[in-house]
This record gives sequence, C-alpha cells and structure tokens, in this order.
Amino acid sequence: MPKRFVPLLFALLKFAAGFLLGSPAYDLHRDEYLYLDHGRHLAWGYLEVPPLLAAQAWLTHALGGGYFWVKFWPFLWGALTVYLVCRLAQRLGGGWFAAALAGSCYLATAYTRLNFLFQPNSFEVVAFTACLYWLVVYWQPERSQYLYYVGVGVGLSLLNKYTTFFFVAALVGALLLTPQRRLLLNRHAWAAAGVALLLWLPNLLWQLRHGIPFLHHMRELHDTQLVHMSAADFWKEQLVMCLPALWVWVPGLLALLLYPPFRPYRAVGLTSVLGLLLLTVLHGKGYYALGYYPVLFGFGAVLWARWLARFRYHRYVQPVLVALPVLITLPVLPLLYPLYAPAPMQAISARYSGLGVTRWEDGRQHALPQDYADMLGWRELADKTWQAYQALPAATRARTLIKCSNYGQAGAINYYNRHRNMPPAQSFNGSYLFWFPQQLQGYQYIINIDDEPDDLTAYFTSYQRVAAVQNPYAREQGTAIMVGADPTPVLLTRVRQEHQAALEVWEGATVK
Repeated sequence: MPKRFVPLLFALLKFAAGFLLGSPAYDLHRDEYLYLDHGRHLAWGYLEVPPLLAAQAWLTHALGGGYFWVKFWPFLWGALTVYLVCRLAQRLGGGWFAAALAGSCYLATAYTRLNFLFQPNSFEVVAFTACLYWLVVYWQPERSQYLYYVGVGVGLSLLNKYTTFFFVAALVGALLLTPQRRLLLNRHAWAAAGVALLLWLPNLLWQLRHGIPFLHHMRELHDTQLVHMSAADFWKEQLVMCLPALWVWVPGLLALLLYPPFRPYRAVGLTSVLGLLLLTVLHGKGYYALGYYPVLFGFGAVLWARWLARFRYHRYVQPVLVALPVLITLPVLPLLYPLYAPAPMQAISARYSGLGVTRWEDGRQHALPQDYADMLGWRELADKTWQAYQALPAATRARTLIKCSNYGQAGAINYYNRHRNMPPAQSFNGSYLFWFPQQLQGYQYIINIDDEPDDLTAYFTSYQRVAAVQNPYAREQGTAIMVGADPTPVLLTRVRQEHQAALEVWEGATVK
C-alpha cells in the first residue's frame, strides 16, 4: 500500500462526509452569519476575532456565498488535520494500522461537530496540530526549515484566534521543562518567532489603534459565559469530547511523558498537559482544548501498533481496533452532527442530558444542544423581515433602517437576503458597531428586530409588531419584527448616543 494512501483516504473521507451528512431542517449557525458579514467589511481586526476568518468569508462571497463554500473551509481544515494526524503516526514509524487508528480517532471524536461550523476553531486545531507535527519532524533529526514552518503556523494562528497565546505559553513552558529547552537558544527559533510576530503585526496594530478591544471581549466572555465553567465541568467535557479515543490518547500522552523511545518529543506531551492546565485555571470552555489532542492520537496509535506487533494474531485484531472508535461513536453521532430534524433530536438529546450535551453557556439545561438551537429560525426571520420591508411604500424603502438586537439576527438577514434589493441589517452587537450608519437623519422607517422589544410607540407615528419567529426549537423563538414609521428626532438622537456609548465600552478613549 503506498505510504501516503491512508492519510489521503482519511482526508478525503473527512471532507466528503461533511457534505454527505446533515439534515436540511437546519440553517447555518448563529456565529457563521457574523463571520460571513466580516467578509463584507475586510479589516485587520474585529471585536470578536482576528481577520483570517474574514478573508475566508470574503472568498466565500466572491464564489457566490452558497452552502458549499461556507462549509468548504471547516471541512478543508478538518481534512488537513486528519491528514497530519495520520502522517504523524507514519513519521513515528507506524505503518498502515497506526495511521488508520490515529485517523479513526480523529473522525470519531468531537471534531465531527467542530469541523462542521464556519468558525475559527477548525483552523485553530489544524494550526496547533501542524506546529506540533513540524516540531516532531524538526527533531527527526534537526532540520531548521521546520522551525520556520512553526513560525508561519503560529503567525497564522494568531491571525485566527487569540487563544493561540495560551498554546504558545504552554509550548514555551514545555520546552523549559525538558532537555529540548536548548531550542530556545537556537537562532532559527528566534527568527521563526520573528516571522510569527511579523505575520501578526497588522492585527496587533489594529488592536492598539482601537483601544485593545480584545481585553474587553475577554472580560465580557468571562462574566457572561466562562464564569459558568467549573474545573469539574471542563474535565468532564474533556472525557466526553474524545471518549471514543480515550484508550488511544491517554496511552499516547503517558508514552510521551514516560516511554523512552518518545523522549525526544516529550515537550509535545507537556504542551498538551500545560495547555489543559492553563485552560482549567482560566475557566476555558471545553472545546478550547481540542487543539491539543490530535497529536496524542498519533503517538497513542504508534504505541498500540508496537504492543500488537508482539501478539501472534495482531493482523486480525488491527481492523477491529481501527473500527472501534467509530463503533463507539455511532450511538451518539446525532449529538455530534445534525443528522435528525429537531423533533426526533429532542428525544435523543434527553437520553444524554446527563453528559451535559444540552447544557448551554448560560449554565442551564435545554431541549436541544445549543449549537442545534442556534441553527434554527434564521431563514424564517430573514424571509419575514424581507416581507416586512416589501410591505413598506416603495418610495420610502431606501430610507429604512433595519436594526437588530444581536449579530445572529443581523447576519442571517443579510445572508439570506443577499440577492435581494434591501438595506443591510445593523446592530449594536459586536463588530456591527463599526458598520452602523453614522448619519441617521432622513430615515422614514425603522424595522426593529428584538427578542425583548421595548415599547417605542411614543417615538413613531405608528409602531406595530408585524411578525415573529415561530420555530419552537429555535433559540430565537419569539423574536419580534416591529415596524415604526416616521421616527422622531429624539429617537434618532437616542440611537446615536447608544451607538456611541457602546463603541466607547470597547474602544474607550480612542472613540472620537
């Protein structure tokens, strides 16, 4: 069998599975709409994430913006990750079995869900995996060019997600604790660090120019979401997310720390340990740690191959072990991938609620997993907003402000109405603050989208509810579409002041 056949096979399987599976009952995810709108406003930074995902969104729009191109990116990064995992097993001396077992572990764990969504997480995983893979190759034997690959990987990862800082801290700490600390004195390593900094520099300058909104984002994230994440919850999620491969990654981690043949790569194992400990202390979400496991699949698979080589009937056992992670996952696959419509999915979720799959970021249990509820009701909202807009007098439609209470609403309305002649939806939520109209005079209508609309009747000649999201499974159920005619100057001034105040929260003194 050709050496690269197994990695390529698993990469192709990973990429194709994304398009072959999934229920049409679901829309895109709430976050995907936000990131797609980033692509309409290219910049070196955003309030939520660095700019790399926006570049992918821009290409998606350039290619038509359809479902295939939205999902192309996470499926691609997932395919590249599983390819690297299989190649790592081969680099460590494993044959087809080690490569296939490592790939099977990746396909059967939480990356199924992760690589389904157009979010920065998929690239984060492939970036962390690639950096650790290149370090392994660098030590086989030392070849300086791979350090520059690591520098590029870290730089691109910094342009993708700021949790890369935790990865870098874990990696440096791991090097300091092992004989590989001499790498920190290597001039090529410092040059590679310079490459990483140079790649990230435009985003760093953007952060400084806008008052370092990253710090406010972290405080807000901690106060609204991470505060609900205890150390016990974090480690419970670690066991659940990669449970089908527990018997592979745990031996892989222990071997990296204790197995003499893997001693040259001990820093790789310690990077995973320190990364997990750092996220535990910082109350990180469980999925933040997913970038640390793929390399453990590779090392664990090689260890299993060496153990089985001593067994007389290992050729018969190997295919069973390769299939085992997938067989373990099959009963819970609907929890990882939207295979079923919401009604049957609710019944399935109820059976596994004890595992925390229906626990949302608010710390409470719900009918569906949060990601699933966040993929419902958006097309309905966009269509009803379009109908409300079309019902306005034709001569005044162009002077209509569409204001939403959150980025999911604004992004979904913009995405599903992208081929219709309609003003873009606006919001005070997230990066939409940068795109909100500066001049508010002249608007004759305001379409207000809100899940908890205020009574603004006094500010319009008429203000009425014309529609609402009715999907009972959607997180946005009940979100109202309100239409107001002839907004008063007092209201427009109030909107302007609220917009300015919201910007100042993020940018502080840098707002003029």
